[in-house]
Amino acid sequence: MVDISRGSTLGGSGASELFQLLRDGLPRTRTELAATTGLARSTIALRVDELMSLGLISPVGDAQSTGGRPSSQFALNPSARFVLAADLGATHATIAVTNLSGTIVGEMTGPINIADGPETVLTWMVDTGRALLEQHGLSTADVIAIGIGLPGPVEHSTGRPINPPIMPGWDQFDVPEFVRQHLEVPVLVDNDVNIMALGEQAFGWPQTDNLLFVKVATGIGAGVISGGRLLRGAQGIAGDIGHVRIPRGEGVACHCGNRGCLEAMASGPAIARALAETGLGDGTASSVIALVKHGNIEAIQAVRQAGRDLGEILTACVSLMNPSVIAVGGSMAVVGDHLIAGVREVIYARSMPLATSRLTIAQSSAGVNAAVLGASILAIHHALSPEGIDRMVL
Repeated sequence: MVDISRGSTLGGSGASELFQLLRDGLPRTRTELAATTGLARSTIALRVDELMSLGLISPVGDAQSTGGRPSSQFALNPSARFVLAADLGATHATIAVTNLSGTIVGEMTGPINIADGPETVLTWMVDTGRALLEQHGLSTADVIAIGIGLPGPVEHSTGRPINPPIMPGWDQFDVPEFVRQHLEVPVLVDNDVNIMALGEQAFGWPQTDNLLFVKVATGIGAGVISGGRLLRGAQGIAGDIGHVRIPRGEGVACHCGNRGCLEAMASGPAIARALAETGLGDGTASSVIALVKHGNIEAIQAVRQAGRDLGEILTACVSLMNPSVIAVGGSMAVVGDHLIAGVREVIYARSMPLATSRLTIAQSSAGVNAAVLGASILAIHHALSPEGIDRMVL
């Protein structure tokens, strides 16, 4: 079970405040809740009844008796509501239904073309989500929120993409409003790397408050979690490391319009182009993966060099952010051992020993599910926040 209580803050009033204590799924008695909150037993009883009437908590057996009648225990009811989570990529998408613990109930993956525009892609997403709900005996009335990840910069406060380079027609499009016209629930939108960081932390490193998630695929980006919170920055592009210049890229053009970007040298397509120029592979990232899996030395060396290039930028990130974990994911992570070896080689050589003495650099634990899990976590945190519970109680 994913710990969906992390990152929440005590707040609100009434039943919503009490619910924040129960979000971790651990059973508690009325007496324990009264002792923790300082509230009277009668007040606790009223608020427990409110939350039970909403189905958000349920009895989970009795506490150990100390001589009298055992006290009833209560905990989060993960199946009280569900969320829809969508990972929308450039050419494929995954839609999932999860319960309130972040456990995937069902998912569907299918091909899309993000360049078809927001109306086409989001209509497909809504239709697929409805079909998935029906397949598992659920309806839209069971959905409490929707989380969506997009492959481009997003202004999180509005859910609008901002000048996304591979998403023609999406700039400033009101994604939440369009989706709410079909499903009347809160809609949360963020860029794909941010939600992958959320999913990775929840799935693989639930006790880690300082984590960098690095996606290496068609592009390169990072999701930054510091002090237990996702950092988005002023315009939502914190972690855009793919367009930082590296010395080895001198003069190499990048699709962003600049030259020498990390992405132009170390992304999947960049590695594939470099190998194709020597007669290896067909110029696609999948051919790079195949070559590495078959032990081709040139391909392995190219991937390791990409890891070194990535390590140059991440060395600065280590000094700036002092993370405990750097998790590497994305489609190129399947060649993780060789890519990560290059990253480690540079970071451990150039960073201060204190910064690396307890630093873990590893392949993503959540893997291909990182993004859809993160989209789910994004939706759950919003729906189960003190404000979200207050809206449900009222």
